Amino acid sequence: MVLKKNRLVCGDNLVELPTMEKESVDLIYVDPPFFSNRNYEIIWGDEAEIRSFEDRWEGGINVYVDWMKQRVMELYRVLKPTGSFYLHCDWHAGHYLKVMCDEVFGKNNFQNEVVWCYRTGGASKKRWSRKHDTIFFYTKSQTYAFHPDKERVYYDKPFFTDQKDEHGKYYADVLPVDWWQVKAVINVSKERFGYPTQKPEALLEKIINTSSNKGDLVLDAFCGCGTTLSVAQRLGRRWIGIDISPSAIALIKNRLSNLGLSEKDIEIIGMPKRVGDLKKFKPYEFQYWVIHELHGEPSSKKTGDMGIDGFSLFNHYPIQVKQQDGVGRNVIDNFETALRRYCKVPRKVIQGYVVALSFTKGAYEEVARVKKEGVDINLITAQDILDKKVKIKQDVSSNEQNNLL
Repeated sequence: MVLKKNRLVCGDNLVELPTMEKESVDLIYVDPPFFSNRNYEIIWGDEAEIRSFEDRWEGGINVYVDWMKQRVMELYRVLKPTGSFYLHCDWHAGHYLKVMCDEVFGKNNFQNEVVWCYRTGGASKKRWSRKHDTIFFYTKSQTYAFHPDKERVYYDKPFFTDQKDEHGKYYADVLPVDWWQVKAVINVSKERFGYPTQKPEALLEKIINTSSNKGDLVLDAFCGCGTTLSVAQRLGRRWIGIDISPSAIALIKNRLSNLGLSEKDIEIIGMPKRVGDLKKFKPYEFQYWVIHELHGEPSSKKTGDMGIDGFSLFNHYPIQVKQQDGVGRNVIDNFETALRRYCKVPRKVIQGYVVALSFTKGAYEEVARVKKEGVDINLITAQDILDKKVKIKQDVSSNEQNNLL
């Protein structure tokens, strides 16, 4: 398969993978939801959007493993005979997934159980602190790419060689082992995007550099915030990313734009094209999509936000999002109150945006009324955004921004 553009797909990977050509991918890395029976609270970007990341499996471990097996079988199908497969998991279900992968790939094609060691918070006083993940490395045959960089090991006295570095310490450059000490992404990490299971770029660099060549095709079928894709792009690989979350796809688009990629450089599939598509979004997904499309930033407040869901980046005016048809006068009245409270001191114009699927005649009449009182509320429909009819001008001065809470 010749991939003309890197591809970003919003959808269920079990639906998308069967559409891919057989034996077309050189390297697969997946970091699926773990069988942890927890709900993660995700704060996207710069502590902006809150959403629920469900990691629960009714029916227990057998349901989870069967869910994973269906996908691993499809991943096996699209992997080249010379390809490599990395499955990232932890202690909750790792041993079950190992048995399942042995069935799909064959025991002889199991190459390594890599242990990724890290130090984060949450140490235990009742047991050895759980500070590692497991990455199972399989291949489809015994012919595959594998060219790891050597690692420098220091010794107190000559051992293997008598080489010394510039400080007079003995060392040897050796092949790496199957346990890796790579710093995890924490709250103060520069590369942090707020995704609670975000993996460090250094981890993916080891995998992609070792198990693929430049120009190879890399697939991540649970691409999350896009670490695999970002690293593959930097290392000169082609890539395909799949994620079921529109919020994740929007975040990845922003992340890749920092690498100089625009939507013209990427084939994006499955993002909304009609209002009917948007009605199927979960509320937090719709809210994030709206704010992203308006080039805004979500509110960092979890409570007490006065109904303000985000702010436009150009002028920092408040945005309220309603995934509803027929939004009426009462919403405008409440938003007017929020806008007035939002400003420390009076301004010539108090302005904000309300986005919904549609508005009533009463909403437009109320907007006209409050405008006479110095409050400028812009009503934007989801269709306006889809049609690219919305333009937010940079019309607020730095002095005015200082008057905002």
